[in-house]
Amino acid sequence: MSKRDFYEILGASRDASADDLKKAFRKLAMQHHPDRNPGDKSAEQKFRELNEAYDVLKDEQKRAAYDRFGHAAFEQGGGGRPGGGAGGGGFEFNFGSGGFADIFDEMFGDFMGGRRGGSAAGRGADLRYNMEITLEDAYRGRQSTIRVASLASCEACSGSGAERGAKPIACTTCRGHGKVRTQQGFFTVERACPNCGGRGQTIDKPCRTCDGEGRSRRERTLNVSIPAGVDDGTRIRLAGEGEAGSRGGPTGDLYIFLSVTPHNLFKRDGNDLHVRVPIPMTTAALGGTIEVPSVDGSRSKVNIPPGTQSSHGFRLRSKGMAILRGQGRGDLFVEAVVETPVNLTKRQQELLREFEKAGTAEKTSPESAGFFSKVKELWDDLRE
Repeated sequence: MSKRDFYEILGASRDASADDLKKAFRKLAMQHHPDRNPGDKSAEQKFRELNEAYDVLKDEQKRAAYDRFGHAAFEQGGGGRPGGGAGGGGFEFNFGSGGFADIFDEMFGDFMGGRRGGSAAGRGADLRYNMEITLEDAYRGRQSTIRVASLASCEACSGSGAERGAKPIACTTCRGHGKVRTQQGFFTVERACPNCGGRGQTIDKPCRTCDGEGRSRRERTLNVSIPAGVDDGTRIRLAGEGEAGSRGGPTGDLYIFLSVTPHNLFKRDGNDLHVRVPIPMTTAALGGTIEVPSVDGSRSKVNIPPGTQSSHGFRLRSKGMAILRGQGRGDLFVEAVVETPVNLTKRQQELLREFEKAGTAEKTSPESAGFFSKVKELWDDLRE
């Protein structure tokens, strides 16, 4: 008899996200859980299928293999039966860290006797560091030094948690396995040993510096390389620079979240930059050349054609931000803002009046003349 499609079992599409798969699994697992359907063999079988399907699809590598080869990816030495199986009179689950075990705890922890014990892995926590940089830093890239206070491996015991010369001994409760099994009704549940916290060992003489934890808090100095082209919200991962694991466990990672402060001249849009440049009325009317600043401090000349209006744009290629994980740069877009003269002398006012009388509005100011012409037509229509 051929197996049902794992996506069909969960009622999810093949492009469903990890969160969608998790929600679908939780909903159906609650519905078909054997304790909610005592004596119902059909519910028991569906619950087992749900467990098997989700155990594969929650794992990115297993899911990719399943999407490509189907059930054959886990048969004949291709990874074994991914969903576990039943033993004796009921299910037996291996409660490792993360994945199904965490979800199972969330749903059934109350009537299964509470949460699991600590993990034997002892991995250190990931850390977050918020860093604020300028647009110039994002444009060029930079090297920065930061100070991070975190739990680091204890130097006195080298992370073992035991006094120098003392050695951990096998836990007498779990006999060094780190796990204990208990029978709770229909289920055989495997938990981390409550005596040793899942480590399989206990320490008779704990380190006095770290109280047997194997780590202590201290401040570290780290060098961070910020590449050119980073944007607001960019995350930089420093592997192994997080908190040290307990008693020699693996170290977590440090994630640096960048925040780019607003610039007083330039606005960023992806890899492009925008700047508004005021232009004297005479330059806009007669034409000329202006100098436009760049983020790197250089200047570029822009030719202004006669009759330039406000909001007219000019494009300077490759004057924008560096393309992160790519080549080249974005562009710099210059928006002209025609400035009306202020604080005019009497002579300047006279010259402007002479200019106004010397030509017709239709020729020198066609847009305003056309607008007011339309307004006049509107008023005439309203009077009729």
